[in-house]
Amino acid sequence: MFPLKDENPTELTPFVTAAIIAINVLVWLFVQHAGAGETFLESLCVYGAIPAEITGAISPGTWVPLGPDSQCLTGGLSLVTLFTSMFLHGSWMHLIGNMWFLWVFGNNIEDSMGHVRFVVFYLLTGLVASLAHVATSMSSPLPTVGASGAISGVMGAYIVLYPHVRVHTLIMLIFFIRVVALPAVFLLGVWFLLQLAQGTQGDVGGGVAFWAHVGGFVAGAALIKLFESKRLVEAKRLGRISPVARLPWDRD
Repeated sequence: MFPLKDENPTELTPFVTAAIIAINVLVWLFVQHAGAGETFLESLCVYGAIPAEITGAISPGTWVPLGPDSQCLTGGLSLVTLFTSMFLHGSWMHLIGNMWFLWVFGNNIEDSMGHVRFVVFYLLTGLVASLAHVATSMSSPLPTVGASGAISGVMGAYIVLYPHVRVHTLIMLIFFIRVVALPAVFLLGVWFLLQLAQGTQGDVGGGVAFWAHVGGFVAGAALIKLFESKRLVEAKRLGRISPVARLPWDRD
């Protein structure tokens, strides 16, 4: 299931959401060289979050594997990488997918709390997501990169504030391809359960552990009430958001 757009108008221009997307793209192009060459590999080991380095299981400046045929030196930044890793990605698809999710859900969360609070909220939930991965993979020498932990925090906030908003979602199941308007609570709830299931199995994919997604989502859901602007959220609930969406199997 891939979200295309939501039916949730905004009051504020999402400057911060757009800026975060721009920063991620610029880092990908100019720091990571769009995934090409040794500079890309070095960016993963210098600025990516390596649990074993953060916990002290390995020393700074250690050679770590990136795959069967490549390795690189850790940068020794340790705790700083909990933040820098949020702005790195492992591939074009990794970047595009993350930025799309951020745009679909981030503009409304920024709209619910204002620009400055959203910066703090985004970085804080991203930090919790990074720590969740470190706590569940303390001896892993693999660099962890991606904005999806912080974006998971945004999604956790969205499911609390706007559970009934319709999200137009692309569903592809073998020969079944259709766009369906699903309530956010259904779409994001299924997404969260999938992350939880995969994390329980111990799988890590795309440079970001599933426990980072789980940690970020839970942090976002838990913290949103501390960050929200009740005036903005209530105005959206009273007259601006779309009616409750029906599930595909609901009948008149």
